Amino acid sequence: MSEAFICDFIRSPIGPFEGSLAQLRADDLAAHVIRELVAKYPGLDQSIDEVYFGCANQAGEDNRNVARMALLLAGLRLLATVN
Repeated sequence: MSEAFICDFIRSPIGPFEGSLAQLRADDLAAHVIRELVAKYPGLDQSIDEVYFGCANQAGEDNRNVARMALLLAGLRLLATVN
């Protein structure tokens, strides 16, 4: 069987330093992006093998694996490898 993959993107909101998005966590914004991508491709959530998410490592409370947390916050089961 040939391997297939979907490479797509949805841009998360951005704003100025200490702007209206300052109180939102990076993984909450990332979860929104993942939910929107899954909505574009019905049934995709059952066949995700890997999730790659480009992000900077945050400080304080936000200092964790943002891709993993976003996947969980998006409501997907943790079957995937997250990077």
